[in-house]
Amino acid sequence: MKKVFYSILRVIERVVLWFYPPFKRLMPEQTFKYAATGGMNTVLDIFLYFVFYNFILDKEIVDLGFIAIAPHIAAFLMSFAITFPTGFILAKFISFPGSYLRKRIQLLRYGMTVLGNIAINYFFIKLFVEEFGWYATPSKIIATLIGILFSYISQKYFTFKVSSQK
Repeated sequence: MKKVFYSILRVIERVVLWFYPPFKRLMPEQTFKYAATGGMNTVLDIFLYFVFYNFILDKEIVDLGFIAIAPHIAAFLMSFAITFPTGFILAKFISFPGSYLRKRIQLLRYGMTVLGNIAINYFFIKLFVEEFGWYATPSKIIATLIGILFSYISQKYFTFKVSSQK
């Protein structure tokens, strides 16, 4: 199973690097890898959000008995449950493979970074949907774009530090 996992990662990395040459002058390889893998994970996140919100939840409130969750927030939490681990794996093994930190420290720091991003997403999704009256999926897209810069900086300099960045 481990062989299959690493084989899949190598294929993903080769595909990402196949697209890198035209961007070579614009950004370092690591930044491109982060943009590509983060972009893939973001597209997956938005796709899952759309499916969960529109088809699984059918835009209905999720009543857990002790709390009721708005469908746009429930869809966000559901898509997050899938894209948190995929994002960590792509960042750790493809974007920032040279980190000297232990895996559990990286995972903890990744979780902290993601919590910051969750707060950003939650705040802006609620603001855009509930206060501005915007549609849920475009609101999610805009909230995600706002969090991208925060994510890149925090992951590069905090979560997946390399020794030259000490």
